[in-house]
Amino acid sequence: MRISPKATIMSTPLPSTSSDSSKKSSIATLRGLLPFLRPYRQQFILAAIALVIAAGATLAIPYAFRQMIDLGFSKIGDGGTQGIEHVNLTFLALFGVAVILGIATAARFYMVSWIGERVTADIRNAVYAHVVTQSPEFFETTQTGEVLSRLTTDTTLIQAVVGTSISLALRNLLLFVGGLVMLFITSPMLSSIIIVMLILVIAPIILFGRRVRQLSRDSQDRIADASAVAGEILNAMPTVQAYTHERIEAQRFADSVEHAFTTAMRRIRARSLLTMIAILLIFGAIVFVLWLGAHSVMQGEMSGGKLGQFILYASIVAGAIGALSEVMGEAQRAAGATERLIELMSVQSPITNPSLPLRLPSAAKSQVHHGAAVEFEQVTFHYPSRQDTAALANIHLSIKAGETIALVGASGAGKTTLFQLLLRFYDPQQGRICIDGVNIKDLDLHQLRDAIGIVPQDTVIFSANALENIRYGRVNASDEEVMQAAKMAAAHEFIERLPEGYQSFLGERGVRLSGGQKQRIAIARAILKNPRLMLLDEATSALDAESERLVQQALETAMLGRTTLIIAHRLATVKRADKIIVLEHGQIVETGNHAELIAHGGVYAHLASLQFHLN
Repeated sequence: MRISPKATIMSTPLPSTSSDSSKKSSIATLRGLLPFLRPYRQQFILAAIALVIAAGATLAIPYAFRQMIDLGFSKIGDGGTQGIEHVNLTFLALFGVAVILGIATAARFYMVSWIGERVTADIRNAVYAHVVTQSPEFFETTQTGEVLSRLTTDTTLIQAVVGTSISLALRNLLLFVGGLVMLFITSPMLSSIIIVMLILVIAPIILFGRRVRQLSRDSQDRIADASAVAGEILNAMPTVQAYTHERIEAQRFADSVEHAFTTAMRRIRARSLLTMIAILLIFGAIVFVLWLGAHSVMQGEMSGGKLGQFILYASIVAGAIGALSEVMGEAQRAAGATERLIELMSVQSPITNPSLPLRLPSAAKSQVHHGAAVEFEQVTFHYPSRQDTAALANIHLSIKAGETIALVGASGAGKTTLFQLLLRFYDPQQGRICIDGVNIKDLDLHQLRDAIGIVPQDTVIFSANALENIRYGRVNASDEEVMQAAKMAAAHEFIERLPEGYQSFLGERGVRLSGGQKQRIAIARAILKNPRLMLLDEATSALDAESERLVQQALETAMLGRTTLIIAHRLATVKRADKIIVLEHGQIVETGNHAELIAHGGVYAHLASLQFHLN
């Protein structure tokens, strides 16, 4: 049975991660894992059965030793053969107990390890599936390295707890409870004394454990910071090397790692101190009680076998407490990791699907056979990280189906922002955007984005072959359709020249391709998608003159019957547009065709003289 972690976790109230979260117990925080554990009840039951059998076998050993001492050794001392037989039977029984213990322990280890691996995989899938649904607003404030740290380091800590520590905690809890019961059966007086002393020594241990938990959380945060620094540097290696900043960036990472190490050492010191205090106090209490027991034997108040049994059960109880304190340390770390993952999972994207989405009119009903009419109605938008400045202010723009619109303006004028709003990466604070008369907020996000193709200026190439990179535009496309799209984008020829043609691996982020080749791959991807609305963000900026001529011809064919918005800086592209929209400081300042705007002598004419080299 597989869990649907995302659905489950989002339907479960998430624990608060406010400033007082450090005051919660580890157990309370780890409850956030319950949605991932519930689907595996059967495995937990099997592990619990094995756990109970193993604990029972362990608790039977001291009783067997008492029988051997009191009924075996004492009778041997009296010269009888019955004692020898009893010793033989006792050791045979001990071997049988050892067999049961071995089988049950192996079964428990297998089951809990399986649960740990399975739950960790589910958590990683759930977190990743949640992150990829976030809007760009999320990635404005969250570093990729931090997300990767939570997917790897934090989930590994949780795996250790689910796959090992929980089992050890339950095993030692059973031994602790069972050992206490047997201690009271063996000697109520000595057991009462030892319980009172244990209560007195455990209280400070619990209080100190809270400090360990906070330090564990801080340690994980510093590891995430180091991962974020590493990710940033590795993604910008050409720039780093071009500016000869290798040593500087290596030192920056080293400083981050050193900070993480210092924080980890604080946690380790605190945990070591906790372990030392636990052992000294608990074993000190037990030794004192056993000293009392030794005097009881010497005074004839209890038998040697009974004291031996008491000592073994006391050892089991002490060992269980020591193991529980060790597990508590692991639980403290996992609690911090769980808290961080819950924080990540609790982040909700402001861009959501409507509860009852509308559908776009079919292509046959559009004004042109495949195009889409677009309307910006009094749209105002501020980026979340720049609330004081309007990226777009009171934009009103009507685009007919099948029209080609060129967006012109200086950097930061708002051209790319229009694209991002159309794709609903963000929602405007005021106004609305309609496609074929339907507000895009009322559309299913997948249907909206399926209707739009985009060729960004910063082309994204995935670590796959050329065929799959183009097929990203439409995953069910045939090889022939992919190749046809590549031909239309003037990419077929250079792909064929690659060592393995369309099967050639393009390298991480397309490092094996030139800038122009990357852009033609992106254009082929958009053409393959066959959208109703095409967004071209300076799609030919990285092409040489010959490739640009070929791609322009391909784009003219691809744009036929489609609505196309082009962020353009080249005169050839702008002059082909049906309408030119000039943006300045987030506002539309001029509208018209090339000749009209040149004659007007305004912002466009000035930009043309600077960027298009016109007199």
